[in-house]
Amino acid sequence: MATQPGVKKYDAVIIGSGQSGTPLASALAQSGRTTALIEKAHVGGCCINEGCTPTKTMIASGRVAHLAHRAAEYGVWNVPSQNLEKGHKVYHSKDEGGWEKVNQVVDMQKVRQRKRDIVDSFRSGSEGRLDKQEGLEVIRGDAVFKDERTLTVKLAEGEEEIEVEADNFFVNTGERPSRPNLPGLDSLDPSRLLDSTTIMELDEVPHHLIVLGGSYVGLEFGQLFRRLGSRVTVLQRGKQLVPHEDAEIADALKEIMKAEGVRVVLNTTVANIKPDEGTFEHKVIVFYPDKHGRDVALSGSHLLIATGRTPNTDTLNLEAAGVEVDGSGHIKVDEKLQTNIPHIYALGDVHGGPAFTHMSYDDFRILKANIVSASSSSPPSTTRYRQVPYVMYTDPQLGHIGLHEHEARAKYGDASIKTATMPMAYVARALENDESRGLMKAVVHGVSGQILGFTCLGLEGGEIMSIVQTAMLGKLHYTVLQNAIYAHPSLAESLNNLWGFLQ
Repeated sequence: MATQPGVKKYDAVIIGSGQSGTPLASALAQSGRTTALIEKAHVGGCCINEGCTPTKTMIASGRVAHLAHRAAEYGVWNVPSQNLEKGHKVYHSKDEGGWEKVNQVVDMQKVRQRKRDIVDSFRSGSEGRLDKQEGLEVIRGDAVFKDERTLTVKLAEGEEEIEVEADNFFVNTGERPSRPNLPGLDSLDPSRLLDSTTIMELDEVPHHLIVLGGSYVGLEFGQLFRRLGSRVTVLQRGKQLVPHEDAEIADALKEIMKAEGVRVVLNTTVANIKPDEGTFEHKVIVFYPDKHGRDVALSGSHLLIATGRTPNTDTLNLEAAGVEVDGSGHIKVDEKLQTNIPHIYALGDVHGGPAFTHMSYDDFRILKANIVSASSSSPPSTTRYRQVPYVMYTDPQLGHIGLHEHEARAKYGDASIKTATMPMAYVARALENDESRGLMKAVVHGVSGQILGFTCLGLEGGEIMSIVQTAMLGKLHYTVLQNAIYAHPSLAESLNNLWGFLQ
């Protein structure tokens, strides 16, 4: 197809600068291909701007508040000085509703600015590297398919539009927070209706944060703002928190949340929402039935919607390119991340599956191997059989790799499965830190002795999980970990003892 006058032509065009699209753009340009990276918002995608980086930065502030709150348990007291301003004294008491008051001074604007500074640093670093890359043009604008070989891009500055053609397209547009269709949701004051992005821009601590959804987003933010002084109530539709986890893990996590003062309501469905015309503390009313079917009216200051994410495909005009999507709007891809249109690929969250930054980055590795570094002597890289580790950054962390028990039993049958469960209270290093909440659990194939899955809800659970993941990558027998020599005292040495509980 001949390029039309005024149309910009490239070898490769990436739509979206997320954690797979950005390094892929650089790799393609370095290989000598003329490359364009189109971004309508900000470089770095969700991870840097609204996801991993900002949330974990704020969670670190919450952990400091939590440890300060527990200081006396370690023999350390905050002794107020006559020079402290009123309100700077740290003390703890119960309010009229039975909620424990955390009367530390929390400067929410400082928490927010610290988050902004780190995000800006990460983002500017990515932008700087892209700007220096020869053969790569960054186009700021909103891209829409005109046909399978052409994009129309409305530039970010002004109303100008350009057309872009390419031999290959790579869609890396990610996802956004979903907004459920709940009666009354649109009637709320927008400043009190929050999602995982807007909640991080609050300039004050909510009086009572109501959270819809009891998984990663809901629990990380729920615990964070409880530690910063909010009342927090989590409403979960299912019978347990984090519904994909095994029941004993979910139950332990629920008890950890409750011990910190987070109220958890399970098996409930929100019937209606309406604004409350009361004070700052009362701006949202959520109606739901209790376990007896009686209506409950829960009043709060803010409502966080944490009920899932939606792929950013609805504005791409994929129909014009002939690209197929599934019922949820995710782009359908094969194991090489190719769509039904051979020269169009999809990377990261936009194609569905596990929505984790590290999985998105692995998509980049697959495409780099197959397109940039392809060799006739090596088989193509694919998504088949790749491991999916993840960590939920509650405190303690919940790290997981491989199959859960219920998945392993469904795949291999009950007779082939052994499990080992050990409380973190049996781990010396956790006891020494006085952070022994949670448990670890392993799933083992009873015949081969290979580890099929592992979960750690505990201090640095993600780091412990990563050790087991390495053993699984090497297909090691569980006894290799059982008999290994780990430094003492360390969290890793818990992997000596866990396997003694196999049954």
